[in-house]
Amino acid sequence: MGFVLAGCGGEETTIQESNGGGSGGATESQEFRLGMVAAQNSVQHLAAEKFAELANEKTNGEISISVFPAGQIGSDESLGQDLSRGNLEFAFLNQGSMSGMDQLLDFHYLPYIVSNYKQADKLFFEDGIIPQTMTETLEDNGIKALGWYELEFRGLSNSKGPVETPADMEGLRLRVPGSQAIMGFFQGVGSQTVTIAMPELYTALQQGTVDGQDNGLLITHDNRLHETNPYYTRLNHVYATGTIAMSDSVWETLSEEHQSAIQEAAKETQDWQIAEQRKVSEDYVKKMEGDGVEVINLTPEQISAFQEVGMGVWESLYDIYGEERIEQLKEEVEQVKDLK
Repeated sequence: MGFVLAGCGGEETTIQESNGGGSGGATESQEFRLGMVAAQNSVQHLAAEKFAELANEKTNGEISISVFPAGQIGSDESLGQDLSRGNLEFAFLNQGSMSGMDQLLDFHYLPYIVSNYKQADKLFFEDGIIPQTMTETLEDNGIKALGWYELEFRGLSNSKGPVETPADMEGLRLRVPGSQAIMGFFQGVGSQTVTIAMPELYTALQQGTVDGQDNGLLITHDNRLHETNPYYTRLNHVYATGTIAMSDSVWETLSEEHQSAIQEAAKETQDWQIAEQRKVSEDYVKKMEGDGVEVINLTPEQISAFQEVGMGVWESLYDIYGEERIEQLKEEVEQVKDLK
């Protein structure tokens, strides 16, 4: 037998009740949704499907999660709002695009925090100020961080020409997420910044509303953003992560056994996704080049010119992220600087 519970905003959670084997008892099957903006069949989408499968297995079929990729049920901003209100159960959430909800959610977008994966593993996936800030800020907004996933080092695609120096970016009109840190970096090199939701970006590039955009290789290729942007520079200015997220109000309705199972599923998914993302990353250079894109790998000397601009942004954002928080991050960066 089945019945429906009406939730906030008219959303519904379906509960299926079935007789359990020889015990004659009843088992409730809860059907939830997971939204994400990542493209169909991207590493993030495959990870979300894996999470749904693991959650189902670990709850003995008592929790079923349907995955909706490619912005089918909303942008990062609207997914975050729906989680916060209890209108959506799960999301693979790019919290850096949600600074409209809370400015601290793009704290991890400060330019040039890390330059390699070993440094990233220490600062983004252990217990430093970045995961602490993300977890606490999401919690303050009704969202539970179950785990993290990798969104890669970000770069710049554009339609005007190769970018190898800060001067090459002067006057470019660029789509960036609504992050004070990223906007500050691009404005620092003389670019104009525009905030456009991810599901609308392809059209904006196609119509020439913007000259280029700031994203990683995989996201750029999987969303076909390179089709009108034949130049891609690996600036590596931001190492980006996302959140395996759940509505906190829905989390509180789960049994302890189901909470434990969901947490285990998230941890296994996190480990799988990060490894898979890194494994395929360099393959995307070949994919982009095969599609006619000029991929520019900067020398350490060229990177240092961009770093100088990026690091200058940090202290200008004390009022937004807090001086104490930024200074603690500086200390952590210093501690991992020799990791290669």
